Amino acid sequence: MNLKKYLSLTRAGIIESLQFRIAMLVMFAGNLLYLTVIYFLWRSIYASSGSEVVNGMTFSDTLIYLVLATALFGFMEMYAVWEIGRAIQSGKIVLDLLKPMPYRRYLFWSYSGSFVVNFFTIFLPTFIVVAIVTHGAIHMGVNLLYFVLAVVMAVIINYSIDFIVGTICLYTESIWGINIMKQVIVLLLSGATIPIAFFPEPLKTIVSYLPFQSIYNAPLTLLLDSGQDAVSAIKVLGVQLIWCIVMTVISKLFWKASLRQITVNGG
Repeated sequence: MNLKKYLSLTRAGIIESLQFRIAMLVMFAGNLLYLTVIYFLWRSIYASSGSEVVNGMTFSDTLIYLVLATALFGFMEMYAVWEIGRAIQSGKIVLDLLKPMPYRRYLFWSYSGSFVVNFFTIFLPTFIVVAIVTHGAIHMGVNLLYFVLAVVMAVIINYSIDFIVGTICLYTESIWGINIMKQVIVLLLSGATIPIAFFPEPLKTIVSYLPFQSIYNAPLTLLLDSGQDAVSAIKVLGVQLIWCIVMTVISKLFWKASLRQITVNGG
């Protein structure tokens, strides 16, 4: 693989992302408002429970988890579904398919620049603030390495799910409703909205067998659980790796089979 041509897409993505500074400020303001609501909501939940620990998590644990989950969402979200949908509806997809690289790879690397920008503008500042404010609640050790590996695989899994959903547009020619449903399912079952520790036992067991928990819950568990031993961490990473391979293969096969459905202006 010629890495130079893919890095050129990353560079272009960084330049493009930096052009939309107002959008970044609006996203920051939106996240701040969301986190304010989350703070008061969960403070009320813990106050009404009459206990400092609920489902094995203190209020501080829950808040740190949800703050970092929000930062991870801002870092990892690619909006690839919308891009695929627009390309299919406008017919631009035909030109993209003529490019000298596979479309799936081209789309990923086109968005890779936004990962770099979002990491330095959203996730890293949030991580530093949380680490300072909580006075060591985030253990700084080998768990950081586990976390980095988990995030890399989470990005791949998240992108594969987006690509599968985007491919459905070849059949429906409209993606808005399907993508909204996808976002709700992923955010809920991944633990980004409600920590999986708060799920009822039957649902928690079911979710553990699905790929969604590998997107947010797995990286955050590896980061925040200071008592995690190497065997448990490797098990979590192993499950993520399996889902990486499975979702990548499914998205490629589904795309290949669905290309026959492409029509442009009735052609």
